[in-house]
Amino acid sequence: MKFLFSSLLSLTVTPLLLLAQPSPDVQARITQAIADAATDPNPDLSTLVNVFIGTANDGDVCPGASVPFGMAKFTTDMTGYAPAGYITNPDEQIKGFSPLHDSGTGASGSYGNFETMPLLCPDGFDTCITHFNLRKRSRKPDTDDASPGYFALTLDNELKMEATATRRAGLERFSWPSGSKPYIVFDMAFDNAGTWAGGSLDIDPEKGRITIGGHWSSSFGPSRPRYQAFACYDLLDGGRQEIDEYGIWRADDYGLDAKGLGQLHLNLTENLIGGPIYQSGALVSFANNPESITMRVGVSYVSKEQACQNAEEEVGDASFDEIVQRAKALWNDRLKKVEIDIANTPANITEMLYSSLYRASLTPNNATGEAQGPFADTSAYYFDSLYCSWDTYRTFFPLMALHSPVEFAQIVDAYIDGWRKTGWMPESRTNNVPGYTQGGSSADNIVSHFALNYAEEASELGIDLNELYQALLADGEANPPEWNTIGREVDVYKQYGYVPFAVLDAFSMGRQTREASRTLEYSFEDFGIYQVAALLNKTEDMDTYYNRSLWYRNVWDPSVESDGFTGFMQKRRPDGSFEYSDPINCSPQNQGSRSCSFEADNVNGFYESSAWEYSWFAPHDTAHLIELMGGNSTFVNRLNHFFDAGYYLAGNEPSFQTPVGYHYADKPALSVDQVRKVVFQNFGITAAGLPGNDDQAAMASLLTFHLLGLYPVPSTSELLILSPFIPKYTIHNDYLSTSTTVTVVNYSTDSIQEVIPAGTPAYVESVTVNGVAVDTRCHFDFQDTFKKGGDIVITLTADKDSANSCAGSVPASLSNGGF
Repeated sequence: MKFLFSSLLSLTVTPLLLLAQPSPDVQARITQAIADAATDPNPDLSTLVNVFIGTANDGDVCPGASVPFGMAKFTTDMTGYAPAGYITNPDEQIKGFSPLHDSGTGASGSYGNFETMPLLCPDGFDTCITHFNLRKRSRKPDTDDASPGYFALTLDNELKMEATATRRAGLERFSWPSGSKPYIVFDMAFDNAGTWAGGSLDIDPEKGRITIGGHWSSSFGPSRPRYQAFACYDLLDGGRQEIDEYGIWRADDYGLDAKGLGQLHLNLTENLIGGPIYQSGALVSFANNPESITMRVGVSYVSKEQACQNAEEEVGDASFDEIVQRAKALWNDRLKKVEIDIANTPANITEMLYSSLYRASLTPNNATGEAQGPFADTSAYYFDSLYCSWDTYRTFFPLMALHSPVEFAQIVDAYIDGWRKTGWMPESRTNNVPGYTQGGSSADNIVSHFALNYAEEASELGIDLNELYQALLADGEANPPEWNTIGREVDVYKQYGYVPFAVLDAFSMGRQTREASRTLEYSFEDFGIYQVAALLNKTEDMDTYYNRSLWYRNVWDPSVESDGFTGFMQKRRPDGSFEYSDPINCSPQNQGSRSCSFEADNVNGFYESSAWEYSWFAPHDTAHLIELMGGNSTFVNRLNHFFDAGYYLAGNEPSFQTPVGYHYADKPALSVDQVRKVVFQNFGITAAGLPGNDDQAAMASLLTFHLLGLYPVPSTSELLILSPFIPKYTIHNDYLSTSTTVTVVNYSTDSIQEVIPAGTPAYVESVTVNGVAVDTRCHFDFQDTFKKGGDIVITLTADKDSANSCAGSVPASLSNGGF
């Protein structure tokens, strides 16, 4: 979650965001599709997806036209807080339509470059309103429509905007009322974050082509270095359309409103005096008053020429409907990796699942062939908008490991290539440039998870495990000159065994905040390195990183008390003394104006979380946390209080594993109860159906695991077993040519609600894998289950007391000899 308190406060205004958008026809269509799919042996799974989930309540989801991992994502850009361009709030207006966006990334909003806007100019070219604050329009109520690969919106003047997409290109289609002369304005400078730093635009009236390029800054990183981007618009639709007028425009807030009919070029530098960015672009009209105009659009990070080439190769002469169908087919290929018993699954669960799986393939953006800067001409795969690894390592990549090792390997290759080119793996690369680090080098846990799950297949998938390990060691040992954007503050961490507060660090630069949470994350990253060292039998390194993975203990202050519970994580000074921070600071019960993110005055020691929240975070050694907290009974009571007192925040990544923490205290039935509450109190099928920022589908992946009745432990192959919300599902791994079917015996739809009614089977009684009983009902291993394929049977019981133990081993921890 980015910018915690904006998300917290938004919870109070959610009902206002549901008044007029999207069209009610969207939900009606999905509901009917789910009913039809119940009897269809080969359903169109893309029709079950609600792309508008997360477009309110600061979910920051992009509902635009896209293909899986597509670089192009076409949607509108809107006023208000709209990082992904589009939001449902009917009070906000449309600024334009653009092909570059991210999804679920928060901050001030990446991209929004190359806006277009259809106009009505009844008095001719010179009277068209091009100034982007004056050309804004409201929407026609209840008309927003979208599905995988398609987006549409109608303005209050009856102009309709539509788009469909390929990986790096697509089609925009605009419709006008009958008899109107079509005008379209093209914006050269705008982006959602207002960071334009110069660019150029060219009109070729003979080819019917407009090309644009420029430089912008990341929305979640330093203003420099800047990224470049390019677009190519083809206006003739294969000769079916004819340009009439064409020219350039310039505008500002102080009287400039100039049109240059017939002028073909703009070439402007950054405004070094500051103030508002230059407003400039192209303006064209079309002959013969057609009711609709279709434009082919290509985008690139390399050049205008490559943007045109991308459009020519990926779209060619295909029609709008043909590109929609191609996109739909690609989405069905992705969604079919998880097939469920639709007929016997509650409709809202079906919609939540497939909508989550959809969002879990929206990003990161596959920009292979489009890299720039140090990655220009790389032979590796290149994925952009790794935004942020701190969010995605917990659930997004473990979900990918279940069914998509090919794509997982491609992204791992991109992470390793970051080390090849810069010396460290990327943490938060956005728009081709470094973003801010949040917890440290979280890429360590991403590539470690791949290695632990696909070691035997790694070479064939294009990954050299020894090279992967060298990249890990660089993150663990090499102190970067500036750990704001890459790597960790390694030297002082190694010197003290924790990240000290107010330490003299003479050799690296970074904002001196988040000392306790960075220590916790660093130690878990060290666990990932330890796991790969063990995998590769690097015995000397194993000892080093095993010990370092236990350094989370060094920020445990046993003297701190809160709400009757003793012992909390705290930041610590170089002399070893602890610096007290009230454990409720930065929790939902302590909002106020307290700084809890990247602010320089964030003195709490934690990032976007409270000590109450981060004190549960040692996924690799929860057994020892239980000892620190006073044993199983106290641990369970404390965990109950954490939820009951309102300290839990579903939208915060450090809390992802907390609802299943009861497993480690041998009380798995309590985890089942808590996960039901988490899902139904925080997720749904409305636009406000996420508890804040989707965080590049970290939230979508979390929900997917909850619905499947599983929870992953990153940097391991262990999966915790819960009670599925679905009676039967199959996960297909096409690369391994395996399919794994999970069947739930005694499944009852009555249990699929916030509070499980007494007498309803919902708790795990036993588990078998390919007919063999598992020796614990709390966890199993990916290598023994989904990797091999076959049948998993989870039998449920209504006897909560009898099911409230693992009946075998609890999930692994370093302290109990696990892993």
